[in-house]
Amino acid sequence: MKKVKGLKSSPQPNPSLAFQIDKTHAWAYWDHAFTPEECKRIIDYAEQFEKGEAGISNKRKINSEVRESKIVWITPDPEIIWVYQKLTDVIIRLNEDYFGFDLFGLIESLQFTEYNAPSGHYSKHVDSVFEGVVRKLSVTIQLSDPKEYEGGELQIHTSSTPDVMKKEQGTIIAFPSPTLHEVTPITKGRRYSLVGWITGKPFK
Repeated sequence: MKKVKGLKSSPQPNPSLAFQIDKTHAWAYWDHAFTPEECKRIIDYAEQFEKGEAGISNKRKINSEVRESKIVWITPDPEIIWVYQKLTDVIIRLNEDYFGFDLFGLIESLQFTEYNAPSGHYSKHVDSVFEGVVRKLSVTIQLSDPKEYEGGELQIHTSSTPDVMKKEQGTIIAFPSPTLHEVTPITKGRRYSLVGWITGKPFK
């Protein structure tokens, strides 16, 4: 850079001014947290209930252009409490290693979701909702065998190129709830997932 007479050189960044290094990851995953047999148990359990059309935002509005899927809310009753327990154990580890959030735990029921070809999807959105329950960490369990469907990718957007999440059955994926993400249209077959949100003190 050419120096101009009478002007001082601009100061260089001073690392010592940083109060604390941010080590929050954009996402993290736990391979094969649930076995194929356990995934089938979850699917079979959810299939006994009538599914409803998935809504958007905390007002549960139906808009198939934004979101097209069917859901069942899975409450922690004795038959399915083992899922909550296993999921909580993994969340604790993932949070310690990759996010470091101040969390209380799961405060909402888990959401079992079914995406069907040819157009099941959920357009770009965030899970944090204004004037809704505080959501700090979002988690998704991939319940389906990836050979059983095409499309239906969970994509996380932190730059111009999205990160495509693993599709292996039983994998748990976690990411901060304010992160932009989507489920791309499923073009063949059917995809099942189980979604949860972990609460805590509001971000400051």
